[in-house]
Amino acid sequence: METTSTLAVKTLTDQAPAQQSRDLLEEKWIVGHLPLVKHIVQKQMHHLRRVVDFDDLISAGMVGLVKAARSFDPARNVEFKTYAYVRIRGAVVDELRNSSPLPPNVHREIRRIEEAYRNIAAETGRPPGDKELARAVNLPLESMYKTVEEARRRKFVSIHGLNDDKSALSNFLPPDRTPAPDQQAERREILEALTRAVMDLPRRDKRILLLYYGRELTMKETAAMLGVTESRISQLHASALFKLSVKLDASP
Repeated sequence: METTSTLAVKTLTDQAPAQQSRDLLEEKWIVGHLPLVKHIVQKQMHHLRRVVDFDDLISAGMVGLVKAARSFDPARNVEFKTYAYVRIRGAVVDELRNSSPLPPNVHREIRRIEEAYRNIAAETGRPPGDKELARAVNLPLESMYKTVEEARRRKFVSIHGLNDDKSALSNFLPPDRTPAPDQQAERREILEALTRAVMDLPRRDKRILLLYYGRELTMKETAAMLGVTESRISQLHASALFKLSVKLDASP
């Protein structure tokens, strides 16, 4: 008969190959996705007008990649690249946010624009156009674009992260543990709310988001598709994301 100590040793011996296999798998994921870290950092830096330390962002992205490898469960029906993308980008965005707080004056202007947006939408039953919104807050159109674009750069708002607290996509992509049925239902509701919010936007805003995020065109390519300059598409992109974030905030 095997003693308790013998069984314990046998269990540890059985676990050792499995742990080694897991370690090798994690190493393979990390090494194989190093280019993804650089890609995400470069894409984020493309939208910035201030100087940032490239190496600091790479380091933050690497931390995100390592954490993704350690927490990923291959049994889930999701590719590691999809899971890692969210974790890496989240780490890079956190690093950028920590180094660039939103100035109080921009906060105030954003709150005014958000309130005007909600009031117009409530009164008319439709999202306001950019010129209509600018008039409501008594700002020249270019000034309003500058405000929402600054907010987007400082807060790093995107389709992947629509507010300061958490990424919109991370709500329905795999977490560190298998979600309970009620959490899965919640993620489906979030995805449906995101889809409805995008489809309810004005035609131009919707097209910009679908081209940039759905077809993964660059800003330059999106601008060419819409027949505007790259600087203008950056402003329109920021405006579309602002409207989307307000709509999602208002969703039940």
